[in-house]
Amino acid sequence: MPSSARQETRETTGTAETKPAGAPRGSGLSLLLSELRVLFGRRRTWALLLALAAIPVLIAVAVRISSAVPAGRGPAFLDRITQNGLFVAFTAMLVSVPLFLPLTVGVVAGDTIAGEANLGTLRYLLVAPTGRVRLLLVKYTGALAFCLAAPVTVALAGAAIGAALFPVGPVTLLSGDVIQPPEAALRLLLIAAYLAVSLAGLSAIGLFLSTLTVVPVGAMAATVVVSVVSQVLDQLPQLEWLHPWLFSHYWLGFGDLLRQPVLWDSFASNALLQAGYIAVFGALAYGRFVTKDVLS
Repeated sequence: MPSSARQETRETTGTAETKPAGAPRGSGLSLLLSELRVLFGRRRTWALLLALAAIPVLIAVAVRISSAVPAGRGPAFLDRITQNGLFVAFTAMLVSVPLFLPLTVGVVAGDTIAGEANLGTLRYLLVAPTGRVRLLLVKYTGALAFCLAAPVTVALAGAAIGAALFPVGPVTLLSGDVIQPPEAALRLLLIAAYLAVSLAGLSAIGLFLSTLTVVPVGAMAATVVVSVVSQVLDQLPQLEWLHPWLFSHYWLGFGDLLRQPVLWDSFASNALLQAGYIAVFGALAYGRFVTKDVLS
């Protein structure tokens, strides 16, 4: 592919710039900054984030234009929204966990390596030379950045629309204690961090699947399917022995962050479990990628 055509392809698709062969190896930080700039410069990434931001907006508008929600009906915290707009964010984050957050993360993680291979730019990144291990680490770090951006987007959009449509005041926690709005906002950010950690294991699975194919849509779909299967298995009482080993098992454990004092047990267990998945599927991705012929 001529140099000018290759550069045009990279600019059109939003992938990282290709350095000419023989260029000095760039620092890991510059490569990471380039990856983040490309990732969050894509219209697809912003479309995913806007779709996530629409979830709390839809919830808030639906509650606003409808009659009072009967207690115990619908998602947790839904019946508290009319009294306190901050509960829009809590409800939206709870609703987003089973499908919407894994779906968007699956799209980003599944595209990490397969997207470059599909465009024919992966070989040029490696010829630069970038180094396969460094490229894997940079791609995964970019996926982790999206894992954090996604729940933060839901939290911020929920707090904003909730404050716009409903009164905002002290928040009653699950433990019965009452905290002021600034501390409640901090709890929202803690929940976002919890969900980012929760999605790290799925992101590692997506990275591995992305090394197996040159069709990014296939890796994206497979990552989402794995997420759904894990959640289904986690609901089967016959497989209770397996539940603690499923990466989705602690996804809804952030309720402990809404107690006074904060209970960190589920956070720690979740982080340890996700670290195990990162180690296993990171090693699998490394084993597959370093032996993969992408230069022919």
